[in-house]
Amino acid sequence: MNVTPRQMDILRLIRDYRLNRGFSPTMQELANQLGISKVTVFQHVEALEGKGLLKRSRHKARSLALSEKVEFEDAAGGSLPLMGYIAAGTPIEAIQGDQKLDVTSMFAGQGNTFVLQVRGDSMIDEQIRDGDFVVVQPQAEPKNGQTVVALLEDGEVTLKQLHREAKRIRLQPANKAYKPIYVAPEKVTIQGVVVGMLRKYR
Repeated sequence: MNVTPRQMDILRLIRDYRLNRGFSPTMQELANQLGISKVTVFQHVEALEGKGLLKRSRHKARSLALSEKVEFEDAAGGSLPLMGYIAAGTPIEAIQGDQKLDVTSMFAGQGNTFVLQVRGDSMIDEQIRDGDFVVVQPQAEPKNGQTVVALLEDGEVTLKQLHREAKRIRLQPANKAYKPIYVAPEKVTIQGVVVGMLRKYR
């Protein structure tokens, strides 16, 4: 990618902020983290948009999102970042980790793929169990029926099947013991689609 070191810093901060907190940083928060002015951050963001590496809505403060073109050195070299845990029951806060899984060769060419460890059993009928590792590909517009990482309005994330209905989205568990979560389309952000699953047997 043709980016400056400062622009790469901004891309990394946006990635880490979204994975740690479930939402994007504001321009001011980026400026505070980097020790530069908000105006300078805005200039870099505009340049990254022009390069097709960053997307944002002009009317939302926390709308910064990485495009599929972004590549990070720390996600290469035969490993993917293990970014934390994802709820498969009651939604929980995503917490960033610092481990890596050597699974890049399995998902070559998938872009900014990352890994989450499942906590809970609401997806058990899809053979996704508590303790499994799901491989997630960032994708804002998944197809109906795909298993997705969904960010809810309260900042929590959950792993469910996505179904678009007339005026709402149904996040469907794959376990009869759990009830679906119904949300308005504007109150949920899809952070990615599950493209693989890893399980360690003991």
